[in-house]
Amino acid sequence: MKFLIQQSELRDLCEKVAHGERISDADGLRLFQTKDLHALGALADLACQRKNNHRASYIVNRYINYSNYCILSCQFCAFARKKRDADGFQYTVAEIVQKAKEALAMGITELHIVGGLHPSLPFHYYTEMLRALKTLDSRLQLKCFTAIEILHLAWLAKKSVKETLLELREAGLNSLTGGGAEIFRKEIRSAIAKGKESAEEYLEVHRTWHLLGGRSTCTMLYGHVESMDDRVDHLRRLRELQDETRGFTGFVPLPYQPDNNKIPVKTAPTGFDTLRTIAASRIYLDNFDHITAYWIGLGLKLAQVALSYGADDLHGTIVEEKIFHMAGAKSPELQTEAEMIKAIREAGRIPVQRNTFYEPIKVWEPPAVPSADQTARRSAVLEGNLATA
Repeated sequence: MKFLIQQSELRDLCEKVAHGERISDADGLRLFQTKDLHALGALADLACQRKNNHRASYIVNRYINYSNYCILSCQFCAFARKKRDADGFQYTVAEIVQKAKEALAMGITELHIVGGLHPSLPFHYYTEMLRALKTLDSRLQLKCFTAIEILHLAWLAKKSVKETLLELREAGLNSLTGGGAEIFRKEIRSAIAKGKESAEEYLEVHRTWHLLGGRSTCTMLYGHVESMDDRVDHLRRLRELQDETRGFTGFVPLPYQPDNNKIPVKTAPTGFDTLRTIAASRIYLDNFDHITAYWIGLGLKLAQVALSYGADDLHGTIVEEKIFHMAGAKSPELQTEAEMIKAIREAGRIPVQRNTFYEPIKVWEPPAVPSADQTARRSAVLEGNLATA
């Protein structure tokens, strides 16, 4: 199938993207509304390649959820439990350390640790956990806690957010996770996560961490009851904070999982909507270097395709994932490093093992000859023409 970019409804945005110009909110809304996925993908791929050339990354990491007991009852969440629930759990620091030891033997460089807002664990549990994990290997990077967890820990410690973050950093915290952003618009946030921190509070936690010299990722939960305008509003607020602090390392769009929760959505986001969301985010978030195709939510095959639609990262090996799977995700709970490398190479990209901050640890040998199709595709977009077969 062949077509010209001039025939696309997005043809007037081609020059902006080709020259790296910032697009407006109105332009962003058009990207989220377009049905011309091929043209959108080509524009996003151009924006991605300008930042990352032909590289795509992954991280060798392990997830640990220390507990799923939570004082909140977010409507969309299938993970949280109350103390009365039979399938609730919490790990001791010793149990977490044991999991970390096993993961270190597998070659991980990062532990990704989040949990519910536990009703009774004291603040020193969290600092002891960080210190114990750092004792195992000082090079191990600890990416822990969402913004709402930080607010909860500040309440436990009876300290300000800044003081709490400083104490956690002293104990070994390297990076904040981006979870909990959901959708920022107040009306939608109230409908899916009533009682959770506000958008302003989420952003202020990350702002405070960034101003202390810390880095973090950020997310957006899409495909539930939000509108396309709500998505643009969400991205705008992230882009504005990134303009201010430059503290976000990457953006991770998260597809909503519809099972086992109270939001009346019957099906998960389609592949079309997922690729469109990743592509639109890549183009709109011009001050972000990295966009992650989160294979746990997408499945590895669709995440692999997303590498041609603006994504340049597949996330990590993970090992054990509970939050998405308790909400109905059918993907595996882990991927081997070999599978990640294979998926990236099949997509015509150069695999790069990265660390928590998206810095390269190892660049794998590239293909002997760059893909002629990809080279022609990129050149065509630069010239204002897109030809695909």
